[in-house]
Amino acid sequence: MNSQEMFDWLTLFHDDSIPSSLVRHLLMVSATPGGLREQLHITASTGNEAALLLHQALQSVSARARAESALAWSSQEDHRLLVLTDPRYPPLLREIADPPPLLFVRGNLDALPLPQIAVVGSRRGSVDGRDNTVMFAREIVNKGLGVCSGLATGIDTVAHTTALDAGGITNAVLGTGVDQIYPRSNARLASRILENGALLSEFPLGYPALPVNFPRRNRIISGLSIGVLVVEAALQSGSLITARMAMEQNREVFAVPGAIRNPYAQGCHRLIRDGATLAGTPEDLWASLDGLLELSTCAAAAVSMSKNLSCDVARTGSFTQAQRELLAQLGFEPASMDLIAARTGRNVLELQAELLTLELAGAVRCEAGRYVLCGVAPLQGH
Repeated sequence: MNSQEMFDWLTLFHDDSIPSSLVRHLLMVSATPGGLREQLHITASTGNEAALLLHQALQSVSARARAESALAWSSQEDHRLLVLTDPRYPPLLREIADPPPLLFVRGNLDALPLPQIAVVGSRRGSVDGRDNTVMFAREIVNKGLGVCSGLATGIDTVAHTTALDAGGITNAVLGTGVDQIYPRSNARLASRILENGALLSEFPLGYPALPVNFPRRNRIISGLSIGVLVVEAALQSGSLITARMAMEQNREVFAVPGAIRNPYAQGCHRLIRDGATLAGTPEDLWASLDGLLELSTCAAAAVSMSKNLSCDVARTGSFTQAQRELLAQLGFEPASMDLIAARTGRNVLELQAELLTLELAGAVRCEAGRYVLCGVAPLQGH
C-alpha cells in the first residue's frame, strides 16, 4: 500500500459511517499496489448507495484530519500503525473471526507475536486473588512467556506489575485510544510496560473510555494469547466475557478456584463447571499448553527470523530470504492458500512451489490444503 492509499484507507477507517466489515474488505484489496484505488473506482462506477457513502467519507474533513493525525502520530519513535495485512501483525490475532483491521501500537512490536498467556480478573480482587496472580504471573514469565492483560485496576495491574518485576515482557490492550491511559492511576505502570512490552488498541487516537469498548477490547486480549487464565471473577465480570471469547477462538481457558463464600470466585467456579481447566498451580497450565508452547515458540522464532538476517542464516541454513519471510507468515493455526497469498502479496503458483520446498524440509505441514508451521529442526539449522 503506497502512502496515498494508506491515507485514503485511514480516512475511511476514521469515518464512522463506514461499516467495519467494509473497512476490512477495503484493507484486504489494498494488499496489492493500486488495489484500493481500483476497488474505489469499480464501486464508484456502480453509482449505488455504497459508492456515495465511500465518496462522502473520502471527502469528510473530520475523517481526513483524523487520518492525518494518525499518520503524524505513527512517525514518532516507537509508534506504529499496524494494519491487518502487515507482516508484523500478530499471527494469532490475525486468525480470530473478527481481527481488528488496524492496531495502534506503542512500544516494542517484537513483543506482540511472542507466546503469551492472558491473566485477567476482578478489578476488586481479594488478598488471595492478588497472591495467586503474583504466583502465576511470575511462573509464566519464568517459563519464558509473556503476560497479556488489560491495564485495569485489580488483577490486571498485579499481573502486569509482577511480570515486569520478574524481568519479563507484558503487553496491555487498552479500551481507549492508545494515547489515553485508563485508569490514570496506571500511567506509571504503562510507562514501565513500554520499556520492553507494548500498549495497543484498535480504537482511534483520543478515543475515550466508554463501557461498550471493553468487551471489544477483551477479544484482542484472548486473541493475542495461547491461553487465558481467570484468577478471580464475579458472575457478571468482564473476565467471563474474555473467557467466552477465548473459547470461541479455540484458546485454552483456565480458572483458579477460590473459597465458596468469596463472591469474586463464583465466576471461576462457573467456568470450571462449564469446562474450563481448573488451575490450582502453574503446572496445570503447562500440562495443557506444552504442545502449543512448542508450536507457538516456533512461530515466534519465525517472526524473529524475518527481522534479523544474520540470525536467519545461522538458523535456517540454505533457506532463501523469500522462504524465511514466508515462514514468518505462518503460525500454529492452519492458514489457507488464499490467506497466505493475502498476507504476502505473492501469487499462488509461486507460493505453492515454496511451500512444497518448506514441507519437504519439515518446516511446514499441510492439513487439508491449509498450512501450519510445525518443525523446529530447520530453524535450528539441522
